[in-house]
Amino acid sequence: MELFPPIPLAEWQDTKETLHRFTQVVGKIRLVASARRNHWWNVPFHLTGRGMTTRPMGQLDGSPVFTIDFDFVDHRLVLATLDGGARSFPLVGQSVASFYRNTLAALNSLGVQVKLDIPSPFDLPDAGRPFAEDTEHAAYDPVRAGRYWQVLSQVALVLEEFAAGYSGKASPVHHFWHSLDIAHTRFSGRRVDQPPQVDPVSREAYSRELISFGFWFGDDTYAEPAFYSYTAPEPAALTGEPLEPASALWVARNNTHLAVLPYDAARAASDPRAAVLGFYESAYQAGAGLAGWDITRLASPGGITDPQLAVPRV
Repeated sequence: MELFPPIPLAEWQDTKETLHRFTQVVGKIRLVASARRNHWWNVPFHLTGRGMTTRPMGQLDGSPVFTIDFDFVDHRLVLATLDGGARSFPLVGQSVASFYRNTLAALNSLGVQVKLDIPSPFDLPDAGRPFAEDTEHAAYDPVRAGRYWQVLSQVALVLEEFAAGYSGKASPVHHFWHSLDIAHTRFSGRRVDQPPQVDPVSREAYSRELISFGFWFGDDTYAEPAFYSYTAPEPAALTGEPLEPASALWVARNNTHLAVLPYDAARAASDPRAAVLGFYESAYQAGAGLAGWDITRLASPGGITDPQLAVPRV
């Protein structure tokens, strides 16, 4: 398969909207059934060889240890417990309402009891409509859903390679069901005092100075897939810093700025992987340099921090 195959938003938007809500149902189960981690690191999905997983969860409230996996090869939701119990059902032909109902029924049959605090979408246009009432979103094209997972898997490996170059506090490479993006975030360690009016989700996400790097599939405000990076808090004059390659640009978004490399521009490069790695590095140098991070001390070229190991062997 080619690196970064085409995935124009217009060609799978209906499937994306349905799948996004499927992931939010499962993501909200993960939220209530896992131990909380700083910056919400307990909440995102991780990729597998067939799709993506919640990772093991449960046990906090007496429920068995269980996982929920999206299988994008056979296009099924797979629910399993530590004692070998398993249930699954097809993703094709489901509305959000039936997906929600079938997921809870499968968990109940496995002895898992979960109650979502807010059983409706988070930060989507229909946030006020319960999952149980959403029969509108029911499109699911297996080919497009499979392409979504394949692109995520390819981007994840590029992000893993980029993540290897930083030795400070950093997130895993993980897939957020909030905005359906995959990201890796680096932290300087400095605390950021948020204004009182900031919502609880953002307060925890941005409680420390950070630079985030990722990829998303496009949305109503930016209708094409793209690689991105942002620095928070944003240093003054950030948008005056150079980005690589030449097709990368600064884009205003929510009173801040994103460094953006359009997916199709990366695909068109002679070496797409190198173009994305160069983009992430240029965005990091821009944000970290202006924010005064100790870039040399925090570096780990090739994932190595021991200076003896870094010496080439003859």
